[in-house]
This record gives sequence, C-alpha cells and structure tokens, in this order.
Amino acid sequence: MAELEQRQETKSPADVQIYLASASPRRHELLQSVGLGFEVVTADIDETHRPGEPPEKFVLRLAKEKARHAAAALNNQNGPLYPIVAADTCVVIDGKVLGKPRHRDHATQMLRRLSGRSHEVLTAVVVYRGEDMLSAVSRSHVKFKILSDEEIQRYCRTSEPLDKAGAYAIQGLASGFVEHLEGSYTGVVGLPMFELRMLLDIAGIDWI
Repeated sequence: MAELEQRQETKSPADVQIYLASASPRRHELLQSVGLGFEVVTADIDETHRPGEPPEKFVLRLAKEKARHAAAALNNQNGPLYPIVAADTCVVIDGKVLGKPRHRDHATQMLRRLSGRSHEVLTAVVVYRGEDMLSAVSRSHVKFKILSDEEIQRYCRTSEPLDKAGAYAIQGLASGFVEHLEGSYTGVVGLPMFELRMLLDIAGIDWI
C-alpha cells in the first residue's frame, strides 16, 4: 500500500501516458519539460557490473531489468495500463565502467581519472509493454577540463557526485568541468530524449 501511495503522489497532473521506472529527479524534469504525463514506479535492482560484461550490454541489461521489475509491481495492481519507460547510464574510460561512487573518496578517485580527458557516456532506454521490449542506446563523448585537486575536493564536498554515474552531474555544478560534448546532452543527463521519442512513437505515443 505504501508503494501505491508513493506512485499516486508523484503522478503528473496531465493524463498518464507512461510509467517511469525511475525515481531520478533529472529524468522527471526531462519528461515534464516536454509535457509527457507519467507515474513513477519504483524499480530497485542489483546494479552490479558483471566481470567482462561490455558496457552497452550492461546498461541495456539494467534498463530491461528495471522495466521488468516495474511491470511485476504493476501486475500486482491488475497490470500496466501504459508503456513502461526505464533507463540506465554508465560512464566508460579506458574500457572501464564507472558506476555511482560508493563514498566521497571513491568519487574523488573517479574525478581524478576523468580530469583533462575524454570519456564515453552510454545511456540505454527501453519502452516495455505487453510482450514488446523496445530499446536503444545513446552514446556520447564528454571531455573534462584539467581539474585541480582543490576543485575536485570542493565538488566532492557537495552532495552532487554521490548518486551519479561517473561521480558528476552535467546539468549541475559539474557543467563547468565540461570542455566539449559530442552526442546527446539529455543522454548524459540520464534519459536520451531523441531515442525515447523514437521508441514511444513506435509504441503509439508522441509528445509533439
């Protein structure tokens, strides 16, 4: 009952068009920016990267698991009425996946590794309804300026890096670290809107 109440509280005033398997405020803001009505369904899963798992397969697997987890929760409430949208993001440098930092020191290590270099950001998005699981992966390249230890320490004293893949938020304070971006800004934020619109169009939903 508590989970159902939480979903009701986060429902958009607009008619619901999708379920969103994410509690991320950043993803909520992106959907709200295009007027897409959504209802949040919690989807807590194990986000551990498997040894040897390619980054693209990793983010796709997690996004699909989130969607299936949300579908199972909704089935307990007589099944989903709308498509389920789920996404997952990872940062890749030197072939290594950087997930969310475990603590401040871990965030510091990640940012030192990203300093002055380019890295790749992969975000998988899926649209799930019935037997259909539509998916796409957004790939972007981000180059950071050279960060001083003082900059890194000041940033890590904020709460911003601790729940972000790669220990930074491009839409937040870390926007001042980004020297160059090639690809999708919204993909780096965590929900690639071009790919999402493409998948929702196939599912019969459009926000324009």
